[in-house]
Order: sequence, then structure tokens, then C-alpha cells
Amino acid sequence: MTNYQELKAHLSNQQYHWLVTGVAGFIGSNLLETLLKLNQKVTGLDNFSTGHKKNLEQVQALVGETLWHNFNFIEGDIRQLNDCKRACSGVDFVLHEAALGSVPRSIADPILTNDNNISGFLNMLVASRDANIKRFVYAASSSTYGDHPDLPKVEAVIGKPLSPYAVTKYVNELYAEVFARSYGFKCIGLRYFNVFGPRQDPNGAYAAVIPRWISALIQDQPVRINGDGETSRDFCFIDNVVQANLLAALADQPEAANQVYNVALNERTSLNQLYEMLRVLLLAQFPHLATHRPQYGDFRDGDVRHSQADISKAIKLLGFQPTHRINKGLAESIDWYVTHLATTK
Repeated sequence: MTNYQELKAHLSNQQYHWLVTGVAGFIGSNLLETLLKLNQKVTGLDNFSTGHKKNLEQVQALVGETLWHNFNFIEGDIRQLNDCKRACSGVDFVLHEAALGSVPRSIADPILTNDNNISGFLNMLVASRDANIKRFVYAASSSTYGDHPDLPKVEAVIGKPLSPYAVTKYVNELYAEVFARSYGFKCIGLRYFNVFGPRQDPNGAYAAVIPRWISALIQDQPVRINGDGETSRDFCFIDNVVQANLLAALADQPEAANQVYNVALNERTSLNQLYEMLRVLLLAQFPHLATHRPQYGDFRDGDVRHSQADISKAIKLLGFQPTHRINKGLAESIDWYVTHLATTK
């Protein structure tokens, strides 16, 4: 039995109270679904700036009314300290996912990104500290590695940030470390690498590449690749991210706390490879894709050329064991994507 299987067995017999910020978002709603299925009590906080009520409705349908009664939703904003304090009341563990993602959005509006990702993060730290939270697990980012060229990326070695978004996520790590030193507060940061899966939004200028491309392929629209297509990423299926969050919250090794961990696969997939995987997966249902080809454009400002994570630290201290490589994750996601994106414009 893996560490994660043992953890899920424990949670099935022991109910805790969890706070998931950004609960109506992609990652937040998947955390909510898993926790409710394990009969956990969950409070969710979201202001719907990037999350969607439809994500919560999908979770409700998946878990059923009995388990749904374990969920309490608070519509609020992490930029408001009182909202954070209200959400933290009586909570054991915080899974902090609320943030404004996207490198391009941060370049377009650095002040808004700073307000959410730094001021909002500090509010959540203060509220969690004051509520005596057992552990604060937060979404860090692979963007923190910046311009450091070495692969795979190791947690202790970072470069200079390449975007305002990357600055904000690095500041999160610094604040978490200071709170650990100053207040004895237990934090764990998870540096996500290109997460994908069901309930990921394909819309808007800052949508993630996988749902955006699938939506375009289904509708026989152009797929634009920034650069030559050989840019590579360590794509990580959502189930691996959920596993890392729960392991981080309940890790009992003393040295596991007050650390940051890569959450990925230690693999690289180029954008050209990703495009072909998606095209092949969809081809049987959408025959027009037999002749579909991508369009190439300029490289995007603030993007790193290659990304790949060393996950040995998470394996050693958290017991992290990814269950899905990219092909398995895409195969398990494709029906959801087709069902929910086929009519998306």
C-alpha cells in the first residue's frame, strides 16, 4: 500500500475540517471533490474572479447530496482580511489555491497580480496563524525557477524571475519561511508544473494550453504554438496535484514541514508532441483533424524555454508517488473535455 493509499484510508475513518481557497477554480474544485468523497468537512472560499459556480455544481453532482452537506461555501476575497478570518474559523488544515495565475496577465496588470498573490497571501497567513491552523499548504509555482538553465529543476536552486507573476510566487515562499521562523507556523509550498485535467477553463486570453487547444481542435479552429514548438513542459495531471496536497497536509516527518516541493513527473513534453497527442486522441470523434496542422508564431514574453522537475524531495519526505503520466492523464480527461468544450466558443 502506498503512502497515499494509507492516507486515504486514514481520512475515511477520521474527519478533519479543511479550508480550500479558490475552491471554485480548477485545482480547488478537484481538491474539494476528493475531500468530500473521503467524508471530510470542507469550507470553501472564492470570489469567482477566475473560478466558476458550474465547477461547484459539477462537484455536487459527482459526490451526491449526503456528502455535499459537509461543504460550506463562503463567497469572499482573500484581499479582505475579515473574509480570510471568517473562512479559517474552526479549520484544521488550509489548502491555499486562490491566486491570479498566468504570466501574460501579470505582465499586463502587475498591480492586480500583486494584490491577489502577495497581499491576499499575507492575509491568509495571518488569518491561519491566528486560527491556530495545524498546517498551511499553498500553491507555489515552477515559475520561481526563472532564468536558471539547469534541468531538472531542484528546489534549492533558482534563478531570477522572468515575470511579475513569478515574483509574487517567490515572495509567497519567503513569507511562508518567515512565518515559520517568527511564529512557529507550519507551511508547505508546492511548486506546480503545468497542471491539467477536468474543469480547467479553456476561455479567456490566459487559458491553459491543453483545454484551449482541445477546444480549438474540436471546433476545427487554428491552434497557435508560440515559437517553434520545441519548448517543453513537465505536464502534471490533476490527480497527482491532489495527492501532493493531502500528503503535504498530513506528512508526519518533522523535516517535511516548512519546505517547498516540486509537484510534477520529472518528464518533458514538447508543445509539438503535446499537439500531436491531443490530435490523435480526438481524431476518432472528429475526423476533420486528419488534416489539421498547428500555426506557429513568436515566442511569448516571460516564458522559459524548458521546464522539468526533480521530484525526489517530494518522494522522500512526503511519500509522493505520481499515479498519472501525461498520456494516462490526457486519456482520462478527454471525455470531460469533449463533453464540456464541444460547444465552447
